[in-house]
Amino acid sequence: MASNLRSILCLLLLSLLTIDTVTSAKYKQDEKIVLYVNKVGPYYNPQETYHYYSLPVCVPEKIEHRSLTLGEVLDGDRMAVSLYDIQFNKSVPHAELCTLVLTANDIAKLQEAVEDLYYFEFVFDDLLMRGFVGHLEEGAFLPHNHRTYLWTHLHFSFGYSGQEVVEANVSTIGATAYSLDDTEPPVKVTFTYSVSWSKSLRSYHDRNKELKVFFPKSMEIHWLSVINSVVLVCLLLGFVTIILMRVLHNDFARYNVSDDDPDDLRDQDNYGWKIISTDVFRFPQNKGLLSSIIGVGTQFITLSLAIILMALLGLFNVHRHHAMNSTSILLYALTSFIAGLVSTNFYRKINGESWVWNIILTSSLFAFPFFLTWSTVNSVAWYHGSTQALPFTTIVLIMFMWLIGKREERHKSIIAPSIHFICI
Repeated sequence: MASNLRSILCLLLLSLLTIDTVTSAKYKQDEKIVLYVNKVGPYYNPQETYHYYSLPVCVPEKIEHRSLTLGEVLDGDRMAVSLYDIQFNKSVPHAELCTLVLTANDIAKLQEAVEDLYYFEFVFDDLLMRGFVGHLEEGAFLPHNHRTYLWTHLHFSFGYSGQEVVEANVSTIGATAYSLDDTEPPVKVTFTYSVSWSKSLRSYHDRNKELKVFFPKSMEIHWLSVINSVVLVCLLLGFVTIILMRVLHNDFARYNVSDDDPDDLRDQDNYGWKIISTDVFRFPQNKGLLSSIIGVGTQFITLSLAIILMALLGLFNVHRHHAMNSTSILLYALTSFIAGLVSTNFYRKINGESWVWNIILTSSLFAFPFFLTWSTVNSVAWYHGSTQALPFTTIVLIMFMWLIGKREERHKSIIAPSIHFICI
């Protein structure tokens, strides 16, 4: 009964996580397709994101949000229905979206967004479209001055193959930017858009393979941090090697005593590095901590290998990271029993007695420090209104998954003493 219940719970969680699959959506001529607005944020800090409607832009009377998977929520997505009226294979030369009356506070907020190089993200038929909120024009160096402009017109270009959308792009080509500096609030601003459709030879299954990289490659790999870490590791290894060489040199000097030296200097069989021969038969003092580290480490090795294997099999969309995030959380919950099994078996082999403490330590060795760190980061993100802050329902779901995984871990830990390995 308990096994069936766990299976049902796992199936429910899998249905909530929803890994990316290629499902074709076919549209009829002039059929309306919803364009979702998602998030905005600084271009050079993609982890700082806010809801698109947090800016003074065209907002519907009633904001309707799209249901999201766990991975999309973890990625900071907050998709909402927009006012753009886009129909399949129907070009629109020019259309008015709305007219806003911008106050001084609205203009200041838009100027700050333009100065921070805010980008926006739209989703059209599960295709990402990104662009900039405005344009920053730098002046002379001395005296320094700059001007901020707002893009009030967006051009959407789509490609179709048969009844499927295979290309989506947004641009400001041919648009005139609206100056935010030469205005005295309140001021009326009209937002417009245009749509163009063209036939494409690209198939639906290949539409994500040639997406343009919006963020610079330098942001994907922080080479300076990697180089600093490598240099620091090399320096530490060098210092440790020098110290060990000096210690070993002194030990060898003691071992190479001539026959003329006193007997008390020659009796050095168990001195210095040779004492390691006796240490291998001694149990460590912190048995529970060592066992927990080995168990949790084995779990993370298994988790990493599983994710790498799934990535090699092409189960993840490289342009949508939410599938990997949700899969990692699910696999972490499902592999929790490995940590309990390995930790308890090793703890038993080194004659550990407090198995209850071993289970508790294994369960919280990674989870507790991670929870404290995440709570701090999530609280800061929530305070600033960032979409990176997880909603309460998502936190409950993740805690529920963690409790299921830890229940399996404790169950395996209890039955683990009856399992024997030939070697450690």
